[in-house]
Amino acid sequence: MASGTETSGSGDIARTLELLWDTGRRPSRGPKPGLTLERIVEAAVEVADREGLGAVSMRRIATELGTGTMSLYRYVPGKGELLDLMLDRVQRPSENPADLGDGGWRPALHALGHATLALYCRHTWLLEVNQSRPVLGPSALEGMERVLSRIKPMGLTDPELLSVIIMVDGYVVGAARTQVYAQEAERSSGLTDAQFWEAQEPMLVKAMTSGRYPVLAGMSEDTFGPGFDHFEFGLQRILDGLEDFVAARNAARAPGPPAGSAPPEQPA
Repeated sequence: MASGTETSGSGDIARTLELLWDTGRRPSRGPKPGLTLERIVEAAVEVADREGLGAVSMRRIATELGTGTMSLYRYVPGKGELLDLMLDRVQRPSENPADLGDGGWRPALHALGHATLALYCRHTWLLEVNQSRPVLGPSALEGMERVLSRIKPMGLTDPELLSVIIMVDGYVVGAARTQVYAQEAERSSGLTDAQFWEAQEPMLVKAMTSGRYPVLAGMSEDTFGPGFDHFEFGLQRILDGLEDFVAARNAARAPGPPAGSAPPEQPA
């Protein structure tokens, strides 16, 4: 994964929207049989998946497709617009984290968290994109529609429902970044995770027996092992907090006894 950061919405927004929503004028005849906007976007995603977003350029995609660079400009103005098409492409229903199955709002958000983590791990270049101002295409809106339809029964206000989605996505992005960075460190260093920590073990043993870190020294042997699912633990605690919040909101809305009514009789 490259260290640079791209920004969604950096191209011609009006032209990007035309391409996303298929409202623009199509090339009357492509210079190469089979060359389509769909194929161009798919090729760009494939390159980004293999080599990172920094490898994506109009020239490189043209080479992948066996055509001239100028041929691509008949379909998409430049990399800025292409990036927004790539972002919407990976959110299609087949890969959409909003494919949530059946159940209430909690199972839906749980599925959303895991599916979004898988999406970021499958397309690690997504972590290189500043998506603070996304250009919304049909796939993105379909995903949002699916999630909102499932969590609407929470009974929260509309801004709160949006905040729930932002909360889960923010948590997942942090976890995905940790996982992807760990994989990248292993590839670049040539050391496995176990080898990395084994190299530090002699010094850590001395530190733990020095008496300077009594809390750390007293922790169980499995504390830092791979057996604990930190992602699932954190996600469940977020859902627990939301469940408590929804219950409190519903309790506050519940009608109280009518004014002047007598309390129910207590059993002898």
